[in-house]
Amino acid sequence: MTSALVLRNDADGVATLTLNRPDKLNALNPSVFVELRQHLDEIAEDSLVKCVVLTGSGRAFCAGHDLESIANHERAPSKHFEPETIDALERLPQPTIAQLHGHCYTGGLELALACDLLVADETARLGDTHGQWGLVPIWGMSIRLPERVGVSTAKELMFTSRRISGREAAEIRLVDRCVPEGELSDAVTALAAEIVANSAGTNRIVKRLISDRLEGSRNAALLNEREMPHGRPDDMAERMRSGGR
Repeated sequence: MTSALVLRNDADGVATLTLNRPDKLNALNPSVFVELRQHLDEIAEDSLVKCVVLTGSGRAFCAGHDLESIANHERAPSKHFEPETIDALERLPQPTIAQLHGHCYTGGLELALACDLLVADETARLGDTHGQWGLVPIWGMSIRLPERVGVSTAKELMFTSRRISGREAAEIRLVDRCVPEGELSDAVTALAAEIVANSAGTNRIVKRLISDRLEGSRNAALLNEREMPHGRPDDMAERMRSGGR
């Protein structure tokens, strides 16, 4: 699909999704979510995709929810379409990486938090500004942000609407890594290549196991792990036949 608002490019087992409203700092409106959802549904069924990168065009990853679209009463296809799309991103079977530069605020941060790994550069500015606008989160901020940084740090960020740098975000583990300006694309490409070099089957199973543990009890997760395919999941079998590990 050729999309004006969300671009998809596949190369070497990596599907890169690019938010493409650079004139709006990639602010999110219902049309963006419709296109993003279609890509996510297609990628979830694509066995050739072993890793997904989410990024933004122009000067920012995503400035957040497009307030103009709210004022214009633009509507998504269903009441909870936006948060359900973010849930679909989180549930992708493939490992996902958010590539963050420039603004990553509120709705944009909620979108990034649905990814498995977050990599920022020193231009990145991250924050939750719901309180500044008198809004409440409905796209997962109150759940995913505390899971990332801990309850007290999440409260401080949400109560104050404070923006933080990519470097500070790495220090509090909001992002997994912060790299110098100009090195972000290469860093994410290298990370994705490391992921793709491993068994896609193993990565899918590991992601599912970790998700199941976060959603259920420890004992149930231990039992569930024992029932998963092990040893040589799908593409690992060929590697073992060729003498690798």
